[in-house]
Amino acid sequence: MVPVTSERTDPPPGQQSEPPRERREEPAAPPRPGAVRRSLTGVARGARAAGRGARVAGRGAGTAGHFAVTQARRAARAEGAGDSGLSRLIELHAFNAAGDAAVAISLAGTLFFQVPTGEARGQVALFLGLTMLPFAIVAPLIGPFLDRFSHGRRWAVGATMAIRCFLCWVLATAVVTESGWLFPAALGCLVASKAYGVTRAAAVPRLLPPDLTLVKANARVSLAGVVGAGVSAPLAVLASTFGPEWSLRYGFLVFVLATIWAIRLPDKVDASQGEGEMVLTGPSDEARTSRRPRTRIPGAVAFALRANCGPRWLSGFLTMFMAFLLRENPIGDWRPEVLLGLVIGAAGLGNTLGITIGSLLRRLNPAVTVVLALLADVAVATVAALFYGLVPLILLGLTAGLAQALAKLSLDSTIQRDIPSRIQASAFARSDTTLQLAWVIGGFVGIAMPLMPQLGIGIAAGVLGAWATFVLLSRPRRAVPAA
Repeated sequence: MVPVTSERTDPPPGQQSEPPRERREEPAAPPRPGAVRRSLTGVARGARAAGRGARVAGRGAGTAGHFAVTQARRAARAEGAGDSGLSRLIELHAFNAAGDAAVAISLAGTLFFQVPTGEARGQVALFLGLTMLPFAIVAPLIGPFLDRFSHGRRWAVGATMAIRCFLCWVLATAVVTESGWLFPAALGCLVASKAYGVTRAAAVPRLLPPDLTLVKANARVSLAGVVGAGVSAPLAVLASTFGPEWSLRYGFLVFVLATIWAIRLPDKVDASQGEGEMVLTGPSDEARTSRRPRTRIPGAVAFALRANCGPRWLSGFLTMFMAFLLRENPIGDWRPEVLLGLVIGAAGLGNTLGITIGSLLRRLNPAVTVVLALLADVAVATVAALFYGLVPLILLGLTAGLAQALAKLSLDSTIQRDIPSRIQASAFARSDTTLQLAWVIGGFVGIAMPLMPQLGIGIAAGVLGAWATFVLLSRPRRAVPAA
C-alpha cells in the first residue's frame, strides 16, 4: 500500500489564490429596554445606599462630636463652675491654647524657632536672651496697666485675643513673602500671650465657686488648655501641609472666636468691690498715708516663688543640655532625635499628670507641694547622675514636668490668696518674669556645661540641692505647717 500524504497544492499558473476569509462578527444585539431600566435602577439604588451611608456616617461623626463637646462643657461646669462663670473662663483658655498651638506649629518651620544642628552655642544663647523680651515688657508695663484698669479685665483679655488675631493674619503673609514683619509680629504674639496669662490668672479668684479651691480651679483651667492644644495641634498640622500660612489663618479664626468668648465673660470679672481692703505685712498705716505706698511681698508668696525657681531652672537646664548631649553622645543604638523626643515626651506627660492631679485632689497645701516638688527634682536628678541611662532620663523628664506643673499651680494659688486683687496683675507678671529668668539661667548653664552626662547632671543635682537647702532655711514660720 502506498501511504497517502497530504501535500499543499499550488494554484495553477495565472490563477491567484483566494485570500483567507475573515471571520465576521455578528453585530451585538441592541440592549433591551428592560435591561437598561434594571441597570439604571441598580445604579440609583447604589447611589441611594451610598447617600444613606454618608448620612449615617455624618450623623455618627456629628453625634460623637456633639457628645464630646457636651461632656467637655459638663466637666467645665461641674462643682459650681457653671453658676459662678468659671466655666466660660475655662472654655476661653481652651481657645487660647488652641490658637497658641497653631501659631507655634506654623512658626516651627521658620527661622524664628529653628535651631540648626550646627548652630554655635553662642547663637543659641542669643536666642535664650530673646525669649526674655516678652517678660521684660509684661512685667514693668502691662502688669501695672492692668492693675490700674482692673474694672476692664474682660476688654483686656479680649484685646490680647484681638491683637493675636490681627498678628496671625500679618504672619500668614510674612512667612510666605519672608517679610521683615515676621520677627516683630511673632514677638507681638508672645507678648500678647503673656499678657493674657497675667490677666487670666488675676480673674480666676473672682469666678471661684464655693466648692472649689484655688489650686483645683487653676488646675482645671490649665487642663482645659492642654485639651485645647491637643485638639488643635492635629488640625494646625493638617492646615500647614498646604503651607505655613494656612495654619496661621486657622489660628486667626480661633482667635476670632476667643475674642467673642472673652467679651462674654461674666460681669464680675470687671467688678472692683473690695479692692485694696486686704492688709499686707508691714506698717499698713504708713502705707495708707504715704504718697507712694509700697507693698511688701507676703512671706508665703516669696517662699513659693523661691521654691518654684528650682523646678523651672531644671527645666531650662535639661532642655539645652540634653539637646546637645544626646546629639553628641547618644545612648546605645538610639537615634538622637528619638532619645530627645522620649525625654521631652516624658516631661510633657509629667506636666499633664501634674495638672490632672491638681484638678482631682480635693485639698492641696500649696506650701507643702512646692517643697515636695523641689525635693523630688533633687532626688531624681541624683539618681539620674548615678545611674545614667535611658530609663533614668525618662524618669527625670517625667518628674521635672510633674514637679513644675504642681509647683506653678501652688504658686498661682498663693498669689491669688495672699495678694490684693488691685495688684495681682503686677504680682503675676513679676512672678512669671522671675520664673522665666530662672529658666534662661538654667539654659545658659546647660549650654556652657561640658558634654559629659554624669558630670552635667550631677552638677545640676548639686545646684538643686543647695537651692533646696536655701529655700527651706528661708521659709517663713507659718508657710509650712508642721506635719
